Amino acid sequence: NEGNEYFKEKDYGRAVAAYSEALRRRCGDAELDAVLLTNRAAAHFHLGNYRSALNDAIQAKKLKPTHLKAIIRGALCHMELKNFSEAIAWCEEGLQVDSKEKKLVEMRAKADKLKVSMKAAWHLQCWDPWREGAPSGFCVCERNIKLVLEPSDEEEEVSDGLAEISLDGFHSDSATGAKVHLDADGSLSWPVLFLYPEHEQTDFTVAFHENSRFIDHLMVMFAELPPWDLEKKYLPNNLELYFEDEEREEMYEVNPEYTLLQVLQHKRYFVKAGTPTVLVFAKRSPFSKKYFSGKKVHRL
Repeated sequence: NEGNEYFKEKDYGRAVAAYSEALRRRCGDAELDAVLLTNRAAAHFHLGNYRSALNDAIQAKKLKPTHLKAIIRGALCHMELKNFSEAIAWCEEGLQVDSKEKKLVEMRAKADKLKVSMKAAWHLQCWDPWREGAPSGFCVCERNIKLVLEPSDEEEEVSDGLAEISLDGFHSDSATGAKVHLDADGSLSWPVLFLYPEHEQTDFTVAFHENSRFIDHLMVMFAELPPWDLEKKYLPNNLELYFEDEEREEMYEVNPEYTLLQVLQHKRYFVKAGTPTVLVFAKRSPFSKKYFSGKKVHRL
């Protein structure tokens, strides 16, 4: 009830906290838990935490497969993350529950249209320096940021024309859709993808200001433990960040106190498909030790 009141007041941060506290009570009522997860997903959605919202919608649907609000929320999250194939799948699943649900019918049509047009629009969205409102190519070049413009043929085949990140067999297509933009003060904000190889999870930040520090984002992202962190290791000050030099097959550890721009300007950092990517590990975990075994690691 507290969560609902905060939600009505548009105090979505407190709504998330209230729904989370309710879930921690472990009432044992699967239907109520599904409602709580769906409500928390809605609050996360309004905060722009689309990945967290999607995780809640997925868990709610597992508890109650016919919960239409959870399905609609999950489809909306996929739309925001530009995962149009997944959005279509969720819409179709919801339409099996209610074939006349207006939101799903409209979203299904929109997702299908966007999926078809995305390949043709990709270069205009990410790489055309002359489109209205876009940062000029000079804005990127003057910062000494290196771009990889074209996905490989293999990636095009796998992802149906959408650029895809691939690291040690761990794939994510969440990087597509959002784009770098120029702020009024002449600064760039980038979409940034965080990968968690140990759990095969991702987080997607739509607008990471180039002068923001990684630690500041981590403090917000991990203010609450993610549902997949059963061992409670992913705390802001217990995380290590890396990027991979794919050409040399080497890793670089990122100081969390660094800004995004400091990392992007590194001579061996290449922005792929318009989306900077960072790998996140829990410090001194058995998984990270195994992951880095035999790999050359540099410290920034």
